[in-house]
Amino acid sequence: MRILGLDVGSRTVGVAISDPMGWTAQGVEIIRINEDEGEFGLLRLAEIIKDKQAKSVVIGLPKNMNNSEGPRAEAARNYAKLVETTFGLPTDFQDERLTTVQAERMLVEEADVSRKKRKQVIDKIAAEFILQNYLDAHGKLTR
Repeated sequence: MRILGLDVGSRTVGVAISDPMGWTAQGVEIIRINEDEGEFGLLRLAEIIKDKQAKSVVIGLPKNMNNSEGPRAEAARNYAKLVETTFGLPTDFQDERLTTVQAERMLVEEADVSRKKRKQVIDKIAAEFILQNYLDAHGKLTR
């Protein structure tokens, strides 16, 4: 069973997918959206779900450092409801605090990627971190 991981922002959705055994997460792509105009990238997301045969979705929940939830967490919860009603897939959440920071640090320190190129991949890598953290916390899917 493959799980899709999403890092939902107001302009992009980073996408990652688990391997069939639920051990690792791999980045897929970044979907351009426009939250203000009600464009959520659902057509492209439908293609990815079908192509990757995803059976559930994990969405990063951007909590504040004090564990409270703000407007971005509410937007993530609304996106989850949209995914559930549109695709009939179960959704879950993974605390995403510092995942973008982790992704940025990895790209700068380990890969020495330029600022321009980092902007093009950061959300996909953040989705990968979100999904990998979820897989690690919830055990392997084959248990």
